[in-house]
Amino acid sequence: MSADATRRAGCWVSLIAMVGFTGACRREHAADVADRRRVEAEHDSAFAAVQARGHEAMGVDQYTSTHLFEPLPDGGRIVLQRDSVDSAGTAIIRAHLEHIAHAFAAGDFHLPGFVHAKTVPGTATMAARREAITYTVDTVPRGAELRLRSADSVAVQAIHAFLAFQRQEHHAGAHTTD
Repeated sequence: MSADATRRAGCWVSLIAMVGFTGACRREHAADVADRRRVEAEHDSAFAAVQARGHEAMGVDQYTSTHLFEPLPDGGRIVLQRDSVDSAGTAIIRAHLEHIAHAFAAGDFHLPGFVHAKTVPGTATMAARREAITYTVDTVPRGAELRLRSADSVAVQAIHAFLAFQRQEHHAGAHTTD
């Protein structure tokens, strides 16, 4: 084998090792995130209860799933993803967000009420103004995104209240547009 071929082979071996290492790090990171969420729940019984009801409602472990509730100028978005590759869990999340989109479009906010064991801020207005809000589901890696859009400023304010509550209750993140 020539010196050039040996170098190329060495580069491929290095690349393959890096890809394997990155995958292992991603799995380790996902486990760390799940552990951190479980520790939070040990010290916050309300969060633990939301996680348990969320698991029941969605069908996947909330500790190994990431929620994002992002306000946007025309409404917002909800992103749910498995923390690691899980084709069954990903399919469940996608079906869940499709179900949620249809329920919300019909003015039915029973499921968030169940998960949080109370009326969720913004949902009464979102139900009343359901004709002014569109709900679109799209796939993302390891999950799905539900986009909430409206040109009605009152509906947008309700969507923002809904998302802020969800973000707080789920100890979740958001990208801000401000």
